[in-house]
Amino acid sequence: MASETESPTLLIDESDALLSPTDAEPKPGLDGAPVRSFDADRTEPYTRIVPFQERHDTSVEFFYKPITLTALTFGLAALAYIAMSQDVLEEGRDKRRVGVYAAVASFLMFSIIQFRDGPFIRPHPAFWRAVLGTNLLYELTLVFLLFQDLHSARRMMTLLDPSLNVPLPEKSYAESCELNPQNIWNAIDIFCLAHALGWFGKAMILRDYWFCWILSVAFEFAEYSLQHQLPNFAECWWDHWILDVLVCNWLGTYLGMKTCQYLEVKPYEWRGLRQTRGLRSKARRVLSQFSPHDWTAFKWEGTTSFRHYLTVVSLLAIFLAAELNPFYLKSLLWMEPDHPMVIMRLAFVFLCALPAVRELYQYINAPKRAKRMGQHCWLLLATILTELLVIAKWSRGQFDVALPRHIRWAWTIGGTLLVLYPAVRFGVPSARRYVRRHTRQSKAKGE
Repeated sequence: MASETESPTLLIDESDALLSPTDAEPKPGLDGAPVRSFDADRTEPYTRIVPFQERHDTSVEFFYKPITLTALTFGLAALAYIAMSQDVLEEGRDKRRVGVYAAVASFLMFSIIQFRDGPFIRPHPAFWRAVLGTNLLYELTLVFLLFQDLHSARRMMTLLDPSLNVPLPEKSYAESCELNPQNIWNAIDIFCLAHALGWFGKAMILRDYWFCWILSVAFEFAEYSLQHQLPNFAECWWDHWILDVLVCNWLGTYLGMKTCQYLEVKPYEWRGLRQTRGLRSKARRVLSQFSPHDWTAFKWEGTTSFRHYLTVVSLLAIFLAAELNPFYLKSLLWMEPDHPMVIMRLAFVFLCALPAVRELYQYINAPKRAKRMGQHCWLLLATILTELLVIAKWSRGQFDVALPRHIRWAWTIGGTLLVLYPAVRFGVPSARRYVRRHTRQSKAKGE
């Protein structure tokens, strides 16, 4: 009951009081004061744009001091000297090529200085910023090529290498498939070493035995299903499963995983160069700057939840696309497998994939810390998908052989199994829990 001293107006509902026409119109802004952009609240996690790596390598403090203005001065001085001189480079007369080199160098300088840090700090975050900048340049090049026809792209490649734009002879590795020492010896070449090195790199990226084995077998099946388009995918059965999977791929994966295990248990105690004594210790400290600062073991656990399953399947598909794309690109652009640009692309993807997969792993397993997908992961994903778009556009009219029926059935069965497994593994238990929960709620309401 209201007090006798209270005014009757106090008994009016607050909502009616807020709607009273006698109230003054509220002033714009916050408590009558105008809101400025630089006064906004930056404490919410979605408003902060911070580098992935918030700590620096304190053992080499000198290399973490800001030198942006110094770099700008030296960079502009170098550009002015080269642009004003005619005899600095042998190809100084061809200003178009020198201009492209200068533009690329300027962009990479900006990347090194201004891009955000990634998950790695060794040998220096600036190195990984340069890797990110190179990835961005490659992505922009792919976007440009996406709007060109195949013949124009082949002519443009002669600007990089005049020996290109020449049709390549088709080569098949399934001509003599008898299992004997002579055929096996003839099949061993430099590409066997490339296979082993490639799978050593994949093991360092994925850090999981099962993932590497599944990817190895899946790539061989992909070669089976695409050999009607690319003849060099046609290999003998023992070349697929013995020489590739059981020898080269296994050797590279084994050595890579052993390296991962060593780096996982290795003690990491970093001292500055000034704190080390002796020439041998100082040399060892300089070399250790090119080793990891720390190490994180990956446990993908693709069967624990639908989120992890979708991540593993998507990452498997992206890796297969990254493996198959260079075969199609070199076939369409008429480049030999050992061409320097093909090798540079493989090395470049390896460097980009190291921080990208690390960012993806943290994005999936630590969502509270990683609010969004990392920049390396996002850009590498865009690059691989853009490569697929370029290949899809340029492949029109180049591969006349239709997809064989048995290959179509194999892909259909494989896709169905990929959908059925999560439906049975995760969908059915979730449906049962949903039914049980609603049944208990219905019984509680009936009582």
